[in-house]
Amino acid sequence: MEKDTKKYRKIIHIDMDAFFASVEQRDNPELRGKPIAVGGGGKRGVTTTASYEARKYGVGSAMPGYKVKELCPQIIFVPPRFDAYKEVSMQIRRIFARYTDIIEPLSFDEAFLDVTENKMQEAIATDLALRIKKEIREETQLTCSAGVSYCKFIAKIASDMNKPDGITVIKPSQAIIFLEQLPVKKFFGVGKVTARKMEAMGIFTGADLKKYSKIELAQNFGKSGSFYFDIVRGIDDRPVRAERIRRSLGIETTLNNDLEDQHEIVEVLDKIIDKFFARLQKADNYGRTITLKVKTSEFKTITRSRSEEYYLKDKNKIKEIAYQLLEQAMREFEAIRLIGLTASKLQSEEEEDGQISLF
Repeated sequence: MEKDTKKYRKIIHIDMDAFFASVEQRDNPELRGKPIAVGGGGKRGVTTTASYEARKYGVGSAMPGYKVKELCPQIIFVPPRFDAYKEVSMQIRRIFARYTDIIEPLSFDEAFLDVTENKMQEAIATDLALRIKKEIREETQLTCSAGVSYCKFIAKIASDMNKPDGITVIKPSQAIIFLEQLPVKKFFGVGKVTARKMEAMGIFTGADLKKYSKIELAQNFGKSGSFYFDIVRGIDDRPVRAERIRRSLGIETTLNNDLEDQHEIVEVLDKIIDKFFARLQKADNYGRTITLKVKTSEFKTITRSRSEEYYLKDKNKIKEIAYQLLEQAMREFEAIRLIGLTASKLQSEEEEDGQISLF
């Protein structure tokens, strides 16, 4: 058997465990061991993070407060303290910087690190990940989970496999079997709607996905089809970008059925707004432009945008704008199959040093 002589990257993905909730439990001993949700518990409230005690009841992020109460009546709602989370995030970022300068932050609570060449001159990435985890625990009293692999896609999936406080290592020689056995719903980038579509096609695992050609996947999943074709074969050459500046933040959903009734569309938009605002809060990164995107039943894409001179941090204001944009767009379609919101002209774009200020 021919020996694999390819030089692989060594990438670590660090994901803090229930970050916002863990910070709250750390800072308030009375909350430890109890089910808590960070966010609003009112009728229009939405959670950003839930503690592991709450997750046992099915409570998750971006979930309406009323739903959280139904799942876990004893839940304790805690208002978010984004300044506190940002402070801890920067503390963790400084720990990362002891090991490498190639750090790609994704949000408050997760980041990629390229440790192929590192400040410790350590050849084994797993040992570095364990040291980073140990230092984070000692210096912040918080836990994180780590994924270690040769590419970003697998490292990110791996970090979620042994939570909380876990580590999963996928070597290049293990990647193909790992991906073939992995359920497609666990693939990063495959949402619930796409997973259902794949399962309807008989695609339940990576091995099933590999049976389809790149053309067939593109026909069924558009531009993402080519990505799925590559990643199920362990092909992901994206570098860790040390100066990654996020240009926009958004969320969209593909509907199970085309919608034409205005009231039904507004109901979906309300759910989008809840998740969209929760994502802005989690990233602590707000924009001055809000864009509504809809895809019609004829696959025509319609966008409407509105900009302000200030950063849109008020959920009610974002909702007002989203409603106005929908009203404008509805003049141009009879039914839609996709709807989404995006914030652009973000704070992170306009920082003086060009770096995202958050971990």
